[in-house]
Amino acid sequence: MDEGAGLMWEQAFTSLSAGFLAQPADLDRAAAELGFPLPASYRSFCETCGIGLAAAQFRIAVPAPFEASDLATQAGVIAVSVGNAVAMLEGGGEPHRFDVEDGDPAVIERACFFGAGEDGSFLFWDVAGATDEYDIWLLAPDLETVRFGGENLADFFDRVTRPSAAIVLGPGATPLPARFDGIAEATLARGAGLA
Repeated sequence: MDEGAGLMWEQAFTSLSAGFLAQPADLDRAAAELGFPLPASYRSFCETCGIGLAAAQFRIAVPAPFEASDLATQAGVIAVSVGNAVAMLEGGGEPHRFDVEDGDPAVIERACFFGAGEDGSFLFWDVAGATDEYDIWLLAPDLETVRFGGENLADFFDRVTRPSAAIVLGPGATPLPARFDGIAEATLARGAGLA
């Protein structure tokens, strides 16, 4: 792991208790399964913070041997869940529309989900990026509103832990705590029935 990357996350989170960490081989496996390179900020997050609860709100999927937390597994599960919910919303005959604030409505078609909020929101990358990072977007719990979250994962957490939180999380939202609470391997194994 890059020492500078660890420092980035120690600055993003004033309290950081790392959880189960992804290994470079796990990150490479996930990238191969998903079919695109994983963003540099996400890779460093996985190697420094790991599995846990970020900003007391978001669970970022991390390549791991635990399906409930694994990136490739959760990307598929969230995509299917959102697709099924949208299909139910369209049951009345009206096509479902995503309201993408300040963005291209096609961003949802390029989405790769990688995180979930305790409030029912979802985080996704717009995988059309041409750099080593992808823009991060937040799909609000109403499954209609899509807000820009940041240019990378560190930028996202910087935005949601400051007064700018309402721009990302929605009107009335207050800054989230700048902390990361990791989940240990033993706890994950018990939850998966492996211990």
